[in-house]
Amino acid sequence: MTKGRPPGQGRPPLVSRSARTRNSPDDPSVGVPHERCASTGTPGRARRVMKIGIIGAGNIGGNLTRRLTALRHDVSVANSRGPHTLTALAEETGATPVTVEEAARGAEVVVITIPVKAVPDLPSGLLDGAAEGVAVIDTGNYYPKERDGRIPAIEDEGLTESRWTERQIGHPVIKAFNGTYARDILDAPRPAGDPDRMALPVAGDDEAAKRTVRALIDELGFDTVDAGGIDDSWRQQPPTPVYGLRAGVDAVTKALAEASPERTPEFRG
Repeated sequence: MTKGRPPGQGRPPLVSRSARTRNSPDDPSVGVPHERCASTGTPGRARRVMKIGIIGAGNIGGNLTRRLTALRHDVSVANSRGPHTLTALAEETGATPVTVEEAARGAEVVVITIPVKAVPDLPSGLLDGAAEGVAVIDTGNYYPKERDGRIPAIEDEGLTESRWTERQIGHPVIKAFNGTYARDILDAPRPAGDPDRMALPVAGDDEAAKRTVRALIDELGFDTVDAGGIDDSWRQQPPTPVYGLRAGVDAVTKALAEASPERTPEFRG
């Protein structure tokens, strides 16, 4: 759905699998232990400790677990292989390893950071036990040739990846972190007002959930740009100008405006 263009500085190249998927939760590499850091969000903003469930413990999920526990949120983390495989991450961070069925229980924020092809396999009623008004973050990217296979609803009906994900789980989602380098979650946070502070695009239809997610990203040390509703979230799919862009609010806003809805052959099944 997006028009191809030569890779820019800080954007993953379009020519190799490792570059295309380094931001995605299926990347088999896991972030290294990282020193806990203080909040780098907006000064004076009241912090609220939240219960957060993370489904997927790859690069993005693992590093969000590290940062969010460092900020003293109550984090539960799950993967498809079971809690016994998350012992090291739990010991490192203090997060609670749980089953996928338990990950959203009581959660005010749920992060779904798994391959797009695995979304339909999530348990039915996954969010039934979540807190009222739960904000669900979708970090997914559609890689039809390399991982996910062809999904007709995305390619023939023109659904955005996150609109398709909403239909699978039966709940609105907020698209965020899908074009973020996993290492940047650990290494790139900056205090509010820092000229080098990066901005992340955030799309979604639920304005209350979007505010929750944007506030959480601010607390993590990044600015945000409202990228519109979920039907607009193609503007941040691979390989749009904003995908993988390490830049501030103005550049991210400009990149979103420059996106084309045409999906290139590399990203069609």
